[in-house]
Amino acid sequence: MRLSDLDLSQKLDDETYEAKLSELQSRFKAIQQAYLRSGESAAVVFEGWDAAGKGGAIRRMASVMDPRGFRVWPIGAPSETDKARHYLARFFDRLPASRQIALFDRSWYGRVLVERVEGFASEAEWTRAYDEINAFEAMLVQSGMRLAKVFLYIDKDEQLRRFEKRLKDPVKRWKLSYEDFRNRDKWDEYEVAVDDMIAKTSTNEADWCLVPANDKKFARIAALGHIADSLATDVDISPPPVDPDLLDRLKREGGTVA
Repeated sequence: MRLSDLDLSQKLDDETYEAKLSELQSRFKAIQQAYLRSGESAAVVFEGWDAAGKGGAIRRMASVMDPRGFRVWPIGAPSETDKARHYLARFFDRLPASRQIALFDRSWYGRVLVERVEGFASEAEWTRAYDEINAFEAMLVQSGMRLAKVFLYIDKDEQLRRFEKRLKDPVKRWKLSYEDFRNRDKWDEYEVAVDDMIAKTSTNEADWCLVPANDKKFARIAALGHIADSLATDVDISPPPVDPDLLDRLKREGGTVA
C-alpha cells in the first residue's frame, strides 16, 4: 500500500468510537496482565505526519496500562553521544525486558525518513538502513518479542487546520514549532520516503499498519486495534483461575469470593 491508496474520508461516529475504545482499553489491560504472568515482551512503533494524532492514540493506550510494565519512549534528534555510535544503539538501550511493553513515539525509522529528507544521513547510509532495520526487527521477533508498527497519515489541509487549533490553544501551543511549518515545504519528499519505507520494511516478521488519520477517532481505533491484535497473537489473555490455596486462606480470614 502507498499513501495515495488511503481513503482519508473514513470516519467514526462518537457512539461507535466510545464503545470501541472502551473495548480496546479493556483488552489492553488483559494483554498486560497476561504479559506479566507469562513473561512476554512487546515493542510498539508509532510513526506519522506532524499533528496526525500519535499523541492522542498513545495517551488512550497508556492511560490504562500499569506503568511498572509499560514505558513510552519519545524519540527526538540523536544527541552527540548517540551520533558517535551506530544509529540503532540508542534503541537497543530502550528495548523492553521480559514482562514489559515499550512504545516508541517515533523510532529507528528516523534514519529513512527525517534523516534521509533533511540530509542528516548520506544516501549510502539511509539506503543501507532498510536491510539493517529489517535484520534488527527480525532478530527481535525471532527472540520472542512481539512488534507492532503503525503509521498515521493526514493530508496537507487537515494538518494546517490542526496547526491552527494548536496555535490558538494555550495548553497545546507548545507542540507547534517553526520546524513543523518548514517540513511542509518538503511534503512531497516525505511522501516518497514514507512510500519507500513501507515497501521496503513491511516484512513477514513486522508488517506496517498504514492508517488514514484525517478523522482522529477513526485513526485511534484503527491504530489501537492493530496494536492489540499484534500483542495478543498466540497469547492467552483470559484471566487466570483462582488459586485454591489463596481462596482457602481468604475463607479462613473471613472473606468471600462471589
